[in-house]
Amino acid sequence: MVIEKLHDSGIRSEHAYAAAFASIGLSWLAYYTSKHKQGEGTDRADRWSIFVGQWAPTFFGLGNALRSYEK
Repeated sequence: MVIEKLHDSGIRSEHAYAAAFASIGLSWLAYYTSKHKQGEGTDRADRWSIFVGQWAPTFFGLGNALRSYEK
């Protein structure tokens, strides 16, 4: 039902995969920015990068579900 609605709204598996790879890059960027630019230390940088990094498996899962639906 959710996958069907996503597909009907124009979201394809390629979009989900692109979002997954983008979230990996954003995770690194969040870590670097939090650690080096804000000077808050490693703990805060780790939390931000883990938070953003957890999006990638979700987007990969959505991509797989959408790919299966598209077949």
